[in-house]
Amino acid sequence: MTADRPQDAVPPHLPRRIRVLLGCAFLLLVAAVVADLVTGPGTTLSPVLAVAPVLVGVTTRRPRVPMITGAIAIAAVALLELSNKGLPDSVHVTALITVLAATLASAANVGLVAARERELSQVRTVAEAAQRALLRPPPERIGPLRIAVRYAAAAAEARIGGDLYEVADTPYGIRILLGDVQGHGLPAVETAADVLGVFREAARTEPDLARVAERLDAALAGRPANERFVTALFLEVPPGGAAGFVNCGHPHPLLRRDGLVVELEPPLHAPPLGLLGLVGGQYLAGRFEPRTGDLLLLHTDGVSEARNAAGRFYPLAQRWAELHPGGPEDLLDALLGDVGAWVGAGGLDDDAAMLAVRWE
Repeated sequence: MTADRPQDAVPPHLPRRIRVLLGCAFLLLVAAVVADLVTGPGTTLSPVLAVAPVLVGVTTRRPRVPMITGAIAIAAVALLELSNKGLPDSVHVTALITVLAATLASAANVGLVAARERELSQVRTVAEAAQRALLRPPPERIGPLRIAVRYAAAAAEARIGGDLYEVADTPYGIRILLGDVQGHGLPAVETAADVLGVFREAARTEPDLARVAERLDAALAGRPANERFVTALFLEVPPGGAAGFVNCGHPHPLLRRDGLVVELEPPLHAPPLGLLGLVGGQYLAGRFEPRTGDLLLLHTDGVSEARNAAGRFYPLAQRWAELHPGGPEDLLDALLGDVGAWVGAGGLDDDAAMLAVRWE
């Protein structure tokens, strides 16, 4: 792939402030040429034309663009020489060399930046594909449940993270996992892959939901020292009877019923996965009786700990109660947009994952 292919011709997005600065620089360059022509044959400002290819190089990803601009600048230097014949030849040669050197350097820089951007784009594409394969979209409907998931990265340059989710239809009912790995980037994704692999197997073989959590904790504890821990929330909806949940150091799920929202607190506050052996204790499952129309929100702390410009946390429970009734997909879209408006231009501080379940 060469630097002059069409996909490289798209100029980078320039903030308004940068465009203003470039415009001022071009105006100064034009003013210098006009001043050179007005001041007569005794002086010359032609070396300033070396700035032209440098300025153009900021606005393009095609090396030939600053090359063409440099050729025009060299022609302009030659024309200015005709009006400044009284100056020593060394002055004119210096101007030509300066413009030529700036042109070649600018073209080389544009080519290097374009190559690095292509490489970075390829790395991001591979990483995003890996995470999409890891976090498979859950079915919209499974049994009595309607399910939706939304995921938002903390920043555009860090599009992958450690938030994870899975929905499994098992002999013991529908089992759902939502978790958050400590840290970001590819190491966090690697840990998430291990957690999901163990969950997909344990969810289908362990009759006790708390035992599923213990299997995942043991798998993480068996990794090398100083590895990451994972906060996690497990939900189980059996074919009949009460639903169960196990909370491993994760934010409490929010149950919305008849316009009111309550937190589902576990019977015992337990540590994140991978830390149970350090603090002792065990994982216990809580229970609740779902009703038709109930909406349950599982989320990571990237949502509940989102801050606005004043440093205030996002009022997730209040917003979840205030949203107009609708399907899980519409509610999560509205909630995600509301979180974005709350944090403003600063963006999220952490990755945010939300999974909504409605009983139908």
